[in-house]
Amino acid sequence: MKIAILKERRAHEARVAASPDSIKKFMDLGCEVVIETGAGEGAALNDDAFKEAGAKIAKDPSATVKGADVILKVQRPTDEEVSLFSKGQTLLCQANALIETDLVKKLADKGVRLFAMELVPRITRAQSMDILSSQANLSGYKAVLDATEYFPRALPMMSTAAGRINPANVFIMGVGVAGLQAIATAKRLGAVVFATDVRPDTKEQVESLGGKFIAVENEEFQQAQSDGGYAKEMSADYKKQQAALIAEKIQKMDIVITTAQIPGRKAPVLVTEDHVKSMKPGSVIVDLAAESGGNCPLTEFGKVVEKHGVTLIGHPNVPSRLAEATSQLFARNLFNFLSPLIDKESKKLTLDHEDKVVEGTLVCEDGKIVHERVVDAAGVSKKAAGKKAAAKKSAGKKASAKKSGPKKSGPKKSGAKKSASKKAEAKKAEAKTDAPAPSDNPAPSDNPAPSDNNGAAASKQEG
Repeated sequence: MKIAILKERRAHEARVAASPDSIKKFMDLGCEVVIETGAGEGAALNDDAFKEAGAKIAKDPSATVKGADVILKVQRPTDEEVSLFSKGQTLLCQANALIETDLVKKLADKGVRLFAMELVPRITRAQSMDILSSQANLSGYKAVLDATEYFPRALPMMSTAAGRINPANVFIMGVGVAGLQAIATAKRLGAVVFATDVRPDTKEQVESLGGKFIAVENEEFQQAQSDGGYAKEMSADYKKQQAALIAEKIQKMDIVITTAQIPGRKAPVLVTEDHVKSMKPGSVIVDLAAESGGNCPLTEFGKVVEKHGVTLIGHPNVPSRLAEATSQLFARNLFNFLSPLIDKESKKLTLDHEDKVVEGTLVCEDGKIVHERVVDAAGVSKKAAGKKAAAKKSAGKKASAKKSGPKKSGPKKSGAKKSASKKAEAKKAEAKTDAPAPSDNPAPSDNPAPSDNNGAAASKQEG
């Protein structure tokens, strides 16, 4: 099987979808790897590093994808790249499939199979494949460093012969992956850290990192999270109380970092213009949701601006600002996703369409959009999608009937019982690995809490 890695061409993107380590692992599985020349330059990886790992270097995108079975990218492909793809090829990337529906249609028309990596389900088994989590972790770290660049004071308390400098107050809004890492980083730098989220389980996480939790902790708050870690919609009265509390606290903050994003939708507003007006001159807001509309209406995408005496940072593609590290993590995510799909004997992709990871990420195949949420977003005829699904089920039943063959006469109750028992055990085993991640790894919901990357999986990071 031939795997092709293209150089990224979209603005503000310096990452690459492979690392020397991931290439070696693919080679060990019997794959051939071809990478476009210069693909790793933005991530401090030259062609020689990929050559030493066993990859072949192609001179241009056309030569890279020619004859490839699988194409790996970080960002969604450009129209020029799509024109180079061939029917039957498989593409893995962050496709933004719920928004970029025109691109999805073009890929489907080309006969390209697309796995949208941002749609990896939030289950325990898929955590090592989750690109949103791996990239958000470093975004949270970088957000704190970006804030210090424009903040006119130091973060830690300092006692000098000339007097004492008080520590900065840092407020993290949204305790997901980026939020937790931002808390840990700001704490390491000596700041007094505060954080807020509507999910009660996040309080313990914040406090374990040395932060102070801010929320209206009434009875409704205690019931604000489902068993699977999902955030529930809060009442209008609770929202009013929480808004009043935030308005009171934000006046005392020196740095505010916002992290809330919702897939396929505009980012929710967490910091209003009135909040900005109430903040101290010289304060800084880092808006990690700038690309999806911003958590503050005053944020300007791709710019650093000053409004009402407060600096607002809206850097594009924050993970790309740490391209070497984020590329390594992204490459591991892709390998962890793809390797279980490669048959050890045939060295080809073999898909189980009933597998939750495949079902959750497969967007288009055989010329049709097959992902239900993308079908809705793209306005594709559900009737056509339904016919395809029905055809798959019918084919599955026929294959099963062929395997079972003609029934033999005579009762075999004990055999049937054993078979049923084995099936039940298999289902239990699958349920364990497909269970939602623990409460500190919440999955996204239609009413998500203010957390980064749609409530992607989070891990505690000690300062």
